[in-house]
Amino acid sequence: MSTPAARPTLAATAAAKTTTLTLQEKYRHGQPITMLTAYDYPTARALDESGIDAILVGDSLAMVVLGYPNTLSVTMDEMLHHARAVSRGAKRALLIGDMPFMSYQADRTEAVRNAGRFLREAGMNAVKLEGGRAVAPTVRAIVEAGIPVLGHIGLTPQSSNVLGGFRVQGRTAEAAVSLAEDALALEEAGCFAIVIESVPGRVAQYLTKQLSIPTIGIGAGAGVSGQVLVTHDLLGLYEDFTPKFARRYTDLAATMRTAFAAFRADVEAREFPARENTYAIADEQWQTFQQWARRRGQRLTAPGKRR
Repeated sequence: MSTPAARPTLAATAAAKTTTLTLQEKYRHGQPITMLTAYDYPTARALDESGIDAILVGDSLAMVVLGYPNTLSVTMDEMLHHARAVSRGAKRALLIGDMPFMSYQADRTEAVRNAGRFLREAGMNAVKLEGGRAVAPTVRAIVEAGIPVLGHIGLTPQSSNVLGGFRVQGRTAEAAVSLAEDALALEEAGCFAIVIESVPGRVAQYLTKQLSIPTIGIGAGAGVSGQVLVTHDLLGLYEDFTPKFARRYTDLAATMRTAFAAFRADVEAREFPARENTYAIADEQWQTFQQWARRRGQRLTAPGKRR
C-alpha cells in the first residue's frame, strides 16, 4: 500500500511559479519576502534566475529609465510596453505592474479596465496602487474583478505635490494613526500585501503586527515582512538621486563609463576590431571573388564606359 506523498516544502518548490499565495505562505512561516524592480527583458531574467520572489514594474521607470523628472509623466502605454518585456524575461517570479498616475484616480471603471490591461496585455500577475482609505473602494472593485492588488502607503510619490515633496511619513502620532487607518482599510478592501515607504521603523513594525497580510518595506526598517528596492539604486545605475534607505551593492554606472571609454580608445587606436573579432573567408572563395572583381573592373573601364 502506497503512502501519501509528503507536502513539498518552500525550498523544494522554489522553481515553481510564485503567486500571491506563495508570499502569504512565506509570511506565515516568518520568511522574508524579496522584491526588486525591472523594466526590461535582461534585468527581469537575471532577477528571476537569482530567486527574487516578486518583480515590480514600477513607475520609477519614468525617472530611472525614461529620464523624466518625476513619476507623474509616465503613461499607461509606456508602462505596458516595459511590462511586456519583463514578462518575457521572468517566468517564475510574481510580476506586479505599477498603475501610473491618473490611470485609476479619476474613474473606478477606468481603473478596473486599466488594471486588467496589465494582466491581459502585459502578462502581469497583479497591480499596485498608491494610497490608503481614499483608494480603498477602487482597490475593492479591482479585486472583485479578479485582479490581485498590492497596496502602497507612506511616501506615495504620485502624491508628492500634496505631501510637500519626498518626505518621510508617519513621524507624528497623528500621522502614524492615519497610516494605521490606511493600512487597515487596504487590508479590508482585499490587498494581498502592502508596500510601506519612508516610514519610521517602529511605526512600520507596528503596522505589520496589526495586519494579517505581508508588508513590504522600502525605507521602513527591518520589522516588516519583506523588502523592495529600485534595482537601479541597488546597481548604482541611477546617479541623479540616491535615497537614504537604498543600499548600493555595486557601481555599474562607473563600470559602464570605463568600458565605453576603453571601446572608444581601442577604435581610435585601431586596436578594435582585432583578428579574433573578424570573420574569415576561405582562400579559394576569396580567389574566386577576386577573379570576378577583376573581370568586373575590366568591364567598367572598357571604351565608352565610365568608371
